[in-house]
Amino acid sequence: MSQQFDVVVIGGGPGGYVAAIRAAQLGFSAACVDAFKNPEGKPSLGGTCLNVGCIPSKALLQSSENFHAVQHDFAKHGISVSGAKMDVGQMLGRKTDIINKNAAGIGFLFKKNKVANIHGLAAFKGRQGDKWLIEVTDGGKVVDTLEAGHVIVATGSSPRALPGLATDNQLVLDNEGALALTAVPKRLGVIGAGVIGLEMGSVWKRLGSEVTVLEAMPTFLAAADQQIAKEAFKMLTRDTGLDIKLGVKIGEVKAGKKSVTVNYELNGEAVKAEFDKLIVSIGRVPNTQGLGAETVGLQLDERGFVAVDDHCHTNLPNVWAIGDVVRGPMLAHKASEEGVAVAERIAGQKPHVDFGVIPWVIYTSPEIAWVGKTEEQLKAEGVEYKKGTSGFGANGRALGLGQAQGTVKILADAKTDRILGLHMIGPMVSELVSEGVVSMEFKAASEDLARIVHAHPSLSEVIHEAALAADKRALHG
Repeated sequence: MSQQFDVVVIGGGPGGYVAAIRAAQLGFSAACVDAFKNPEGKPSLGGTCLNVGCIPSKALLQSSENFHAVQHDFAKHGISVSGAKMDVGQMLGRKTDIINKNAAGIGFLFKKNKVANIHGLAAFKGRQGDKWLIEVTDGGKVVDTLEAGHVIVATGSSPRALPGLATDNQLVLDNEGALALTAVPKRLGVIGAGVIGLEMGSVWKRLGSEVTVLEAMPTFLAAADQQIAKEAFKMLTRDTGLDIKLGVKIGEVKAGKKSVTVNYELNGEAVKAEFDKLIVSIGRVPNTQGLGAETVGLQLDERGFVAVDDHCHTNLPNVWAIGDVVRGPMLAHKASEEGVAVAERIAGQKPHVDFGVIPWVIYTSPEIAWVGKTEEQLKAEGVEYKKGTSGFGANGRALGLGQAQGTVKILADAKTDRILGLHMIGPMVSELVSEGVVSMEFKAASEDLARIVHAHPSLSEVIHEAALAADKRALHG
């Protein structure tokens, strides 16, 4: 006998579980089907983000930064520490505790909102009247059959593999393997200088690895504002000690018994490097295999993403798709907002998600964050703009934290003064960037930020100063 629901969500990541909860809040009977299992073989909600992505990586980043601070920064505060050691097992155990706590929290929210929590792999099996038939399997066995008025596909993405190289998560690692190393490798190679590569490289560098990052692009962080990106490159190579090589052409990569050899070309010269571990972080691909898309005629684009319109509706009636499996940035918060929006559209509401004001964050030390247009984009589009910059070097709060480095940059329309972008590198900018997001959502001008009273002493004063600088009336610079 099939279970019947108004809304069935396929995938329990940050897009899927939020969509299911919001649908239930709106009065729909909702179910969320998720296939993820943790290393103990138990179901674990939260998707890649919670289990092997955003959350565990932040846990390890914090642990590694604390270890670095004990070794290098505490003495400045008059705190003497000798013989500090890192217990990698304890660090990983803390990470696992955080994952389990959050996953259990999602399960509690499902119970609270009366969302049916179904474990297994969901696939379209056809249509019966105005209902979609969904088959759920676990270990190859059918465990449930569902009927749904609406289906939300939120299956997420998986790491892109390097052609010809198998990922075994022993020597050749993806994000999951990089988060589970049981010892600090002496020589760590990273292919790809994106978010995952930089964050994981930073973790293991601070714990003692010699880290080499190989990036194919000739520019560092091409998606970021290049003034900020250049400053980030300087800080990450000089202060963190990452050896970042740009414009690399990867050749043959061979995994041996105890090491991985990478042959590459740099500036026309052939180079051969040997690493104890190699992290491959060259992007992600949408999870659409096994979904049964061909069974019901669900349209995929040439890259395997589910094709959707501006409202996340697919080519099939009452079938929606959100998050990493559709166009747009592969960001957890983007997926969550799309999930909320789709649930509300099913209820007849008219929500809106503005991709132009979605924040981006890289949780290295210092952090990098931005929202809106870069200076390069504005120049390419022929937009007349003005800018204001300010640094953390003289900020009292940053000096007290011992993190007085970095820059905030505001870009505003030259005629209307409307804020077009906010770009920053420095302490806790992952939190500060929200000031720019709110400002841009409400169509604020740089003058608005300049007139707002910011607490003193606080890191946010650097945003205030940058806004003043956009009008050439900075007070401290």
